[in-house]
Amino acid sequence: MAGAVEAKLAELGLALPDVVPPLASYQPAVRSGVYVYTSGQLPMVDGKLAVTGKVGAEVTPDEAKELAKTCALNALAAVKSVAGDLDRIARVVKVVGFVASATDFTGQPAVINGASELLGAVLGDKGVHARSAVGVAVLPLDAPVEVEVQVELTGA
Repeated sequence: MAGAVEAKLAELGLALPDVVPPLASYQPAVRSGVYVYTSGQLPMVDGKLAVTGKVGAEVTPDEAKELAKTCALNALAAVKSVAGDLDRIARVVKVVGFVASATDFTGQPAVINGASELLGAVLGDKGVHARSAVGVAVLPLDAPVEVEVQVELTGA
């Protein structure tokens, strides 16, 4: 049975995807005490990278913002895989977003807003977080965006 967070996703027309399998030697998420740390999540949809390329060149900022939203959905799936229930999220503590950027692209914060806005829409005040948005030369599989999330859970 889906909880309140997954019901909110459904209300927004979204569904929690399956956890994206690791591309190398790591876990999609790990729990340490009341914290869950996700690995960087790419904008994978049905096991495939939705788009490739650099933001500001082959990928528009608006497209990249939507991809960051997909990354955040994948991060929520990874959190659920170790927390058991997204309703256990007490708050999102930190989001780190990486944007594969054309050399003159400086709009990384607006791109990562896709992830931040999704978390806020789904979790309300619990989705408010600290954040970093970093421009990089290249990401795995030539992904335009990668997002990692750290959450605090209720209880132990």
